[in-house]
Amino acid sequence: MSAISGPTYSPGMAAHSYRALLTRHVLSWAAVAAAARLPVAMAPLAFVFLVRERPGGYVLGAELAAVYVVGEVIGAALLGARLRPDRARRHLAGGLGAGAAAFAGLGLLPDAPDLLLGAFALVAGAAPGASPGGLRTLLTEHVDPGLVTKALSAEATLTYAVWAAAPAAAGALAFGVAPSAPLLLAAGLMALSAAGLWMLPPGWRSDPADRAGVPMLRTLAAAWPVYVSGAAAMSLLALAELVLPALLEQRHLAVGWSGPLLAGYALASAAGSLLYGLRSWPGRLGTQSLVLLLAVAACVTAAGAVPLLGAIAAALSLAGLLQAGLQVTRALGLRAVLPQSALAAGYSMMYSVVGAGYAASASLSGVVLGVATPSTAILAGVLLTLVLTAAAAAGELRLARAAEYARAER
Repeated sequence: MSAISGPTYSPGMAAHSYRALLTRHVLSWAAVAAAARLPVAMAPLAFVFLVRERPGGYVLGAELAAVYVVGEVIGAALLGARLRPDRARRHLAGGLGAGAAAFAGLGLLPDAPDLLLGAFALVAGAAPGASPGGLRTLLTEHVDPGLVTKALSAEATLTYAVWAAAPAAAGALAFGVAPSAPLLLAAGLMALSAAGLWMLPPGWRSDPADRAGVPMLRTLAAAWPVYVSGAAAMSLLALAELVLPALLEQRHLAVGWSGPLLAGYALASAAGSLLYGLRSWPGRLGTQSLVLLLAVAACVTAAGAVPLLGAIAAALSLAGLLQAGLQVTRALGLRAVLPQSALAAGYSMMYSVVGAGYAASASLSGVVLGVATPSTAILAGVLLTLVLTAAAAAGELRLARAAEYARAER
């Protein structure tokens, strides 16, 4: 039954605690996932540090980061949909290995022509594209069903912790060792994650018959409201990350505060992920997602409107706390809408779409910043988020009505 149309969803209804996740499988998965995700989190900043001393280095670094994100979007959409449950480990290892080689190419050839660096960045983003969805499925399909929500919450906590640590790690290595050091570390970690997959199950059980003969792409397309709401959430994260330095400068505050503020955002998100899995929350998943999206949008708007550093910090911390629950509801929403055989592809498609949402918000913010103030850019980004939120809410309402009609027909 779809969580959009079914009874009130209660993620904390299982009596399990987080201690039940402390198994060899989950701990091994956490090590592999952290090694696979830290390179992704470090990559954009590492590209800038790699080429910043070249003529036009900052522009080239931003272009390499953009190419990398495009590679992620393409790789997640194309490779995730082709992930075979019975051969998942080999598929994921091949992608992570190719990504490691591309990161190594960037680190070992920092003076290579721009086009070659761009090709390496594209492959580094695209080749491991199936790993976010595949790793999430390897986690959730091998834990007790009553622990799935807590497993997703713990996964979100790990992700936010990695994202909080990545900028500091990239900066310390680039300035303390060498500009290429973050990318060489990324290559090593990604290679370790590929090897570490052999500590995990080779795949998961899946029966394509649960799609009733519907092609995979059509099955994935049915979940479009969940993807759109995920893109809306990521567009808010893009606003917080990209406009914050300019906003602080507009408010006559030290730009150096942007790092601690974003670290606070990430840590609040990590705490929020654990909090979401601790108890039951009222309402269906679609309703929870809508409320959380609007609340995060309100927090980001407040951060753009208030002139005080403490108020900006409080607004961003609250936004991070709420954003974490939003991420978990979207993962659970996919589980409710898609059949089991399409889950890995659905997770990968979500990763692709939210990457596109980040890029769209970043582009819009850059355009608006060229002609208006940072606070106006934040308002424009929030407006984009609200448009996406309205589209997702309308789509989920349509799905709910279709499900009710199908039940009536039976």
